[in-house]
Amino acid sequence: MTKNKKLATSVALGISLGTLVGIFTGNIALWLSVGVAIGAGVGTTLSKKENDKS
Repeated sequence: MTKNKKLATSVALGISLGTLVGIFTGNIALWLSVGVAIGAGVGTTLSKKENDKS
């Protein structure tokens, strides 16, 4: 996968999981933000690891 594709996929998963947790806890705004931040962090880390291998 390319760097941008990994980042986009991770952010999309973070949004999905953050929204799901936010619905259950009643605070969608907080968990949506947390999901985006975690997704961006994971996507960046995965991209960096791939670049280090090559």
